[in-house]
Amino acid sequence: MKKPEVPDFLKNIRVVLARPSHPGNIGSAARAMKTMGLSRLYLVEPKTFPSPEADTLASGAVDLLQHAVVVNTLAEALSDVTVACALTSRRRELTTPLSTPRETTPELVARARDGEQVALVFGNETFGLSIDEVELCNRLVTIPGNPEYFSLNLAMAVQVMTYELFSHTGVGVDYLRPEGESATRDEVDGFCGHLDQTLADIGYYERRNGERLMRRLRTLFNRANLLREEVDILRGFLKQVQRVAQRDDGRHQQ
Repeated sequence: MKKPEVPDFLKNIRVVLARPSHPGNIGSAARAMKTMGLSRLYLVEPKTFPSPEADTLASGAVDLLQHAVVVNTLAEALSDVTVACALTSRRRELTTPLSTPRETTPELVARARDGEQVALVFGNETFGLSIDEVELCNRLVTIPGNPEYFSLNLAMAVQVMTYELFSHTGVGVDYLRPEGESATRDEVDGFCGHLDQTLADIGYYERRNGERLMRRLRTLFNRANLLREEVDILRGFLKQVQRVAQRDDGRHQQ
């Protein structure tokens, strides 16, 4: 099966890092973005950028760093945005609704599909987003975690949020599954008959209830959703067992 294409509407979603202090986190965030099909990175007053450390941690996503938009204020990064989500882990005295990534992402994907510009806004590694920056956003999002210890690295937070977004794109993993035709009912029955005969040939049914045992084995193989190739492998194995049994039987008769 051919690989699916990343939906075009993801180009309407940008990741904004406000005042990032560690270039490695910028690179790691770019890698997280590209893994989830996002390509538009905005940096607000980065402490160090560009940087060899950012390039190294970006791995194969250096192109996102090369095309990153660097601005002086968050307002500039959000100038054409209709929905801006502030990622925060602190209690805020604001009336803006607070939700989790899983609750928020369906709306973000729908708006991006409609051509609107959407932003995911992440704050500084140490201080997060300031109250003024949060007020520039119209959604508050918190990644839920252990209340006693919640310490997500910036790039980890980007990965969680972008994964939730990508999970709503409809891009699946079927292209990674091995291709093969399912065995028909007759083919599975033929294998079970072959197995029944082989077990009889090697004396496996001695002191066992063969009918009851075979019924359970048929149930097992019917439940297994065998592929045709797998049935062929199993029957090849049974043929070899029968050959060895016949050879040994011939030796005993001599």
